[in-house]
Amino acid sequence: MRRRIARRISRTAVAALAMTMLAGCSDAGFRGVYDLPLPGGADVGDDPYEVTAQFDNVLSLTPHASVRVNDVAVGRVTAITLPKAGWQAQVAMVIDRDVRLPANAVARLEQSSLLGEKYVQLAPPPRGTARGTLGDGAVIPVDHTNRYPEVEEIFGAMSMLLNGGGLAQMRTITRELNRALEGNEPEIRSMLRRLNEFTSTLDEHSDDITDALDGINRLSATLNARRRQINLALDDLSPGLKVLEDQRGQLMTMLKALGDFGDVMRDVLDESKEDMVADLKALAPILRRLSDAGRALPQSLEVLLTYPFTDEVLNVVKGDYLNVYLSVSGADGTTIIPPFDQGEKLKAPKDWEKALKPAPLPLPSVGTPRTTPRTPRSGGDN
Repeated sequence: MRRRIARRISRTAVAALAMTMLAGCSDAGFRGVYDLPLPGGADVGDDPYEVTAQFDNVLSLTPHASVRVNDVAVGRVTAITLPKAGWQAQVAMVIDRDVRLPANAVARLEQSSLLGEKYVQLAPPPRGTARGTLGDGAVIPVDHTNRYPEVEEIFGAMSMLLNGGGLAQMRTITRELNRALEGNEPEIRSMLRRLNEFTSTLDEHSDDITDALDGINRLSATLNARRRQINLALDDLSPGLKVLEDQRGQLMTMLKALGDFGDVMRDVLDESKEDMVADLKALAPILRRLSDAGRALPQSLEVLLTYPFTDEVLNVVKGDYLNVYLSVSGADGTTIIPPFDQGEKLKAPKDWEKALKPAPLPLPSVGTPRTTPRTPRSGGDN
């Protein structure tokens, strides 16, 4: 009885499957198990929009895989094709109309777990670069898509690291490092202490270092602003450098001649050193006598250079006839005109005439004129 019931159930299931397959073929042609409706999946609503993403490698992604935004299912993959022109796989997706994404969104192939299913993760671009809105029929280019590494790739990289990489040499490196540090603990400790002091000093002078860098920045900005003048100076310097290059032989000859001249001067100084020292020693007594002369020497030079009548001579011949003024008045006689006082100031020519007017003096009985000396004043320097 049980066997009959099981046979009936299996026959019914096969018939239902055949009817389903025939219904699919009668519509648009059956394309495989991917065309069968599957339970679950994201609800994309009655009016989803379609987006196509280009991938260099879709790995084991299959149709009906979920499309997620922030790990929330918002759509599903409808088809994966390879166009005739190009090598990028075209992944067609349908997304719920309520999901808004920027026009420059990015797509990544991710995996739910180590052995889980693969899905397409949609995300906005880096912050501050989003623009537009992703709409129906949009295409995400290949430079906005990528994928996570596969488990096989991770295991292969670990195998290379463990077998053919440098991990096998870690023991040798550790042994050699211990051998280098063994017995040098004080030196290593001193080096670490000095390194600590060095970093502390750098930290204390961080403001100065920042100021120096700012100064260098300002200098570079100034040089950049004056780049035209610097280029002109360099262009004008080129002819001078060319002249120097043309006259290099003459310059080398001049430098060699200067070197020979220095050798000759050194020989002359070496040969005449004793004579020069003797001359200086002989000159020392003369300089000593001049120093002993002191102030007497310049005073004697004053008398010598202004001979015969100088201010110093007046102090020697005080009381003589140097201050006598003589005026001959004709037949009436001879008068003596007194000299001016040096402190008196004549304000007008009349004062001169009054001062120079002669005073009559009695003449002697003899008719010959004569001069009468004036009694010298005590301050005979006038």
